[in-house]
Amino acid sequence: MSAVEHPVAPGRGANGGMSLPLKLFAAAAAVEIGAVAADWTALQWVAKPLLAPLLIWHLRRHGPLDTVAVGLAFATAGDIALLVPGEPAFLTGMLFFLGAQVSFIVAFLRRARPRWWAFAGYGLVWAGANAALWGQLGALRVPVLLYSLALTAMAAAAAGVSRRVALGGLLFLISDLLIGLDAAGTRLPAQGVLVMTTYSAALFLIATGWVRSRAPQPVNDPHAYSTSTS
Repeated sequence: MSAVEHPVAPGRGANGGMSLPLKLFAAAAAVEIGAVAADWTALQWVAKPLLAPLLIWHLRRHGPLDTVAVGLAFATAGDIALLVPGEPAFLTGMLFFLGAQVSFIVAFLRRARPRWWAFAGYGLVWAGANAALWGQLGALRVPVLLYSLALTAMAAAAAGVSRRVALGGLLFLISDLLIGLDAAGTRLPAQGVLVMTTYSAALFLIATGWVRSRAPQPVNDPHAYSTSTS
């Protein structure tokens, strides 16, 4: 009698459940969102810096680290910087996240080139958002203009990789747009929770979608998998 050994799906553990890094990421994200809702700064310092490193661990479990992992490392530094109050820390965090966006762009464009309408559509979003916020940003106008250009380019480039990565890029854009609204003096109800929810989901979708995009495509050949006879 022969049994077929099926490969473990990306993001799954050996028993078919969610892998340990993703379980820990989900727990850290829940703690971080709860800490933001309750305004527990000390707990945010514990949970937020864990988010991207746990996804780097997930990437490493499924292959060698690449430019997406570099982007997640930049995101870790940016997360820590943004935990510090004040404009200098905000600008430092923006600089780190600029490194994250550039890293993601390089990785995504190496994988695939998105259709022209992705760049055109996101370009319109970039122009419209900056035009709407320009008068309220003050000294942050130019930094936000440059960072948001890289951010929208990342979201457009993500559209060429997969639907999951594309959704991650879109949620990253939404999360940072909410931060931009706050910097311009417009604060929505539960804005901090919305920022962290969309940001955590964005990182999760980008990392897990990237792992899936690197995985070998399934084939119909029954001899493609190893077999054992008992």
